[in-house]
Amino acid sequence: MIEVHHLNASRSRRITWMLEELGLPYDVVTYQRDPVTNLAPPSLKAIHPLGKAPVLRDRGKVFIESGAIIDYLLRQYGAGRFMPAPDAVEYDRYVELLHYAEGSAMLPLLLKLYVGRLGEAGAPLHPRIEGEIQNHLGWLDSELAGRDYFVGSGLTGADVQLSFVAQIAARFAGREAFPNLTAFADRIEARPAYQRAMARSGA
Repeated sequence: MIEVHHLNASRSRRITWMLEELGLPYDVVTYQRDPVTNLAPPSLKAIHPLGKAPVLRDRGKVFIESGAIIDYLLRQYGAGRFMPAPDAVEYDRYVELLHYAEGSAMLPLLLKLYVGRLGEAGAPLHPRIEGEIQNHLGWLDSELAGRDYFVGSGLTGADVQLSFVAQIAARFAGREAFPNLTAFADRIEARPAYQRAMARSGA
């Protein structure tokens, strides 16, 4: 049985959603952050030394990193679904976006979150951070102009990986700032598999 090790207030939703789209059985093992430090409990480190979520365990192997987990699930269980064929024209774009979500897009969003906790001490960094957020979210919004998904005409693992970026864009910038990203977030949240993932392991 596939296990998803899920930490509250983390990005594990993408993995449970991907599993629901694939129609695979899985168990969710939930961990709660320490209310004082906001860190993961030591028990999560027993699964992987970094103590980060999501973690996936399957067939005696342990996987970290959302992009790598999605790639593994689609290669093992996708049967050609949710990704272009390796010789397809759009395959390189798919791989690029699968890694871009965490490799580049999330950095300014995380900096906004952490630097915001510094109060006035972080003020000098705000213009650069906001500029980078506008740069990345603006590009993603333009990439969705006239299309429902980022790669091809249907949902792929790249869309699943980018979903958190789209969802947080509306939270940080407002629903009107990046209308294509907002519409994308609404579209994916309405999918039955996404709704099942929400019902299974919470918001």
